[in-house]
Amino acid sequence: MKKIKVVFDFINRNIIFILLIIIIINGAILYKLSQREQGTISMVPRYHFYFIGQNSVDPLWKQIRQGIEAAAEDYNVVVEFNAPRFNNPEEELKYLDIAITSNVDGIITHVSNGSGVVELINKAYEKGIPLVTIENDSKTSNRNAFVGTNSFILGREAAQLMIKATGGEAKIAIIVSSDYELDTSSQNLKINGFLSHIKDYPNMKVVEIYTSELGTISAEEITQSIINNQPEVDAILTTNYVDTLGASQVIVDHNKVGEISIIGYGDMENILRYIKMNIIYGTVMSDPYKMGYESLKALIDIKEKTNVSTFIDTGVRVVTQSNLHEYEEIIDTFE
Repeated sequence: MKKIKVVFDFINRNIIFILLIIIIINGAILYKLSQREQGTISMVPRYHFYFIGQNSVDPLWKQIRQGIEAAAEDYNVVVEFNAPRFNNPEEELKYLDIAITSNVDGIITHVSNGSGVVELINKAYEKGIPLVTIENDSKTSNRNAFVGTNSFILGREAAQLMIKATGGEAKIAIIVSSDYELDTSSQNLKINGFLSHIKDYPNMKVVEIYTSELGTISAEEITQSIINNQPEVDAILTTNYVDTLGASQVIVDHNKVGEISIIGYGDMENILRYIKMNIIYGTVMSDPYKMGYESLKALIDIKEKTNVSTFIDTGVRVVTQSNLHEYEEIIDTFE
C-alpha cells in the first residue's frame, strides 16, 4: 500500500508534466499519419498520357522513351507506351485510334507518312485531347505542337562538318532516302540547309543527289556506282543512319578511307565506331532524350497553361572524333 501511495503522490505532483508528454506523443503520431496520408494522395497521377513511337528497337526511340519517363516522374503523370516492334505505319495508326477512343488526357505521337494520320490527329483535336507530334511533324493537321529538330539547321550543321572534313574543297554526292517512313519535307529542309551553307565556298560542289530506295543495300549500290563511275567525288553526305552505315561499309571494302569523306546521320554503335576509326568524319542528329522530355512537358503546359509554342526546337547534336569520348559517356547513361 505504501508503494502505491508513493506512485500516486508522484503522479499528482507531476500530472502536468505527464500530460504534456502524452500530448506531444499523440501529436507526433497524428503528424506521421497525416504525412503518410498526404504522401498517398500525392502519388495519385495528375494525368494519363499515351505515347506512340515509330518502333521499339531503334536506339533513338529508346532514348525518347527515357526522356518521357524522366519527365513523367518529375511531373507525376502516368504514360502508356506503345510502338510497333519494327516500322509499321498501320500499327501506329491503330495505337493512335486506341488512344483517342480511350479519351486519354494527352497524346505524344510519331507521325508516319501513311494515309489517315491527319484525320486521326484532327479527331483527337475535336475531342479536346491535346496532341504533340515528335520527330516527324504534321503541319496540315490540328496538332497542338511539334517537338523536334529544325531540319534546316541540321543540314547547315552537316555542311559545317563537310567544310571541316574537306578543307572547303570537295566534289560532293548526297544520298537521300525515299523510305515512305521518313518525312520527305524534313529531308528537303536538310538538303536546303546544307546547300545554303556551302554556297559561299566556290570549291565545294554537289555533283549529284541520289535517292536510295531499298535501305542499306541501295546505299551500298549507290556508293559502289560513285566509286566506279565518278572518281572526282571525294565526299558523301547521307541523311539517315541506314544510308550512313551502307555508304561507310563500301568505303571500307574498297579501301577508300581517307580518300572519300563521309558526313552522316545518327549515333548507332557502328556509326560511332566508324567515327573513332576515322571512316566517318562526323554525324549530326536530333537530341532524342530532350525530345522525349520536352514533349511531355509540352502536354503539361497545354493542359495547365493552355498556351504552348507550336514548335519546340530541341537542338542538334554533332559528333566527331573530338567529342566522341564525351558523347559515349552520355550514351552510356541511357543503357
